[in-house]
Amino acid sequence: MRHKSRLLVWCFLITIGLVSCTGAQPDGQQSNEIVIGEYGSLTGTTATFGISSKNGIDMAIEQLNKSGGVLGKQVRVIVEDDQGKPEEAQTVATKLITKDRVVALLGEVASSRSLAAAPVAQQNRIPMISPSSTNPKVTQIGDYIFRVCFIDPFQGSVMAKFAANSLKVKDVAILRDIKNDYSVGLADVFIQNYKQLGGNIIADESYSEGDTDFSAQLTSMKAKNPQAVFVPGYYTEVGLIARQAKKLGLTVPLLGGDGWDSPKLVEIGGEALEGAFYSNHFSVNDPNPTIQTFVSDYKARFGEIPDAIAGLAYDSANILFDAIRRANSTEPAKLRDALAQTKDFAGVTGRITLDQDRNAVKPAVVLQVKGGKLEYRETINP
Repeated sequence: MRHKSRLLVWCFLITIGLVSCTGAQPDGQQSNEIVIGEYGSLTGTTATFGISSKNGIDMAIEQLNKSGGVLGKQVRVIVEDDQGKPEEAQTVATKLITKDRVVALLGEVASSRSLAAAPVAQQNRIPMISPSSTNPKVTQIGDYIFRVCFIDPFQGSVMAKFAANSLKVKDVAILRDIKNDYSVGLADVFIQNYKQLGGNIIADESYSEGDTDFSAQLTSMKAKNPQAVFVPGYYTEVGLIARQAKKLGLTVPLLGGDGWDSPKLVEIGGEALEGAFYSNHFSVNDPNPTIQTFVSDYKARFGEIPDAIAGLAYDSANILFDAIRRANSTEPAKLRDALAQTKDFAGVTGRITLDQDRNAVKPAVVLQVKGGKLEYRETINP
């Protein structure tokens, strides 16, 4: 009996040793698949951001798996809803990394949520790619954090140049979301660049995400006679701001950034947005065959025209797959190194090269709302 017990103990220890050497499989992850994580605002005030991102990533994965996957394996994504809350973004990122044991994270759109989740990815040394967070601080978290969109210093300069050189306006008012990292950062960059171009900032008003009454700020602005108003916020508030501005008789052009981009923008703002301009990552009207194929496939799959958020998410997934292929591994450090070496990747939102700070170097487009639709106005290169 003693000999048999000792034998059982040795068998148990050998089994544990084998598991330790080979590595236990992550929850639900099989040896014939690669599991990645995605987090975004599938519910909450900016739900279209999360839904568009999910659609773009889903389409990229479906196309990859139909073509045989990567490294001979199929890719599976585990999706978590952060409800549009930074604290929830941190929670679900932790769950995806520590429980689901994903090899990489895709997300978020909003900079505030990416800033909350990125430290978790960095601490655990799991690569994270933000499709659309433009605040410079996101990738400054660490060397495992990447993005496939341009950053606010470029986007802010684009709209400052557009206001000064294309619209030729001299006096601009600002209306920013004071609790939003994206909005505050973009406003600051716009102001700096616009002043350097000889423009005047005659008002700098603020609100908080979720507000519905902007009459006090708009009334104050109107008294100062701006020639345009820069509103670097999200579509949810922008549409309401446009309606209230028109009602108050403030009919100058509204200007904004890529946070405007959503199918809901014109639905909320209606005719009040007519003539407004915003910077974005691509135009669905671009005749580029890569873009038109993506638009056609997306419309067939989801029954609607993709926004730039969907395009960026699609690109972020495909850049991750390309890095896995080049690394010939999903080992985090090797995958990080491969991502950092991404050069001239032909995405639907432009040719993407990641610089030494893991930010995408790529052009921006300016779109105009005309007749309830978005029209391409011009392209501005880095």
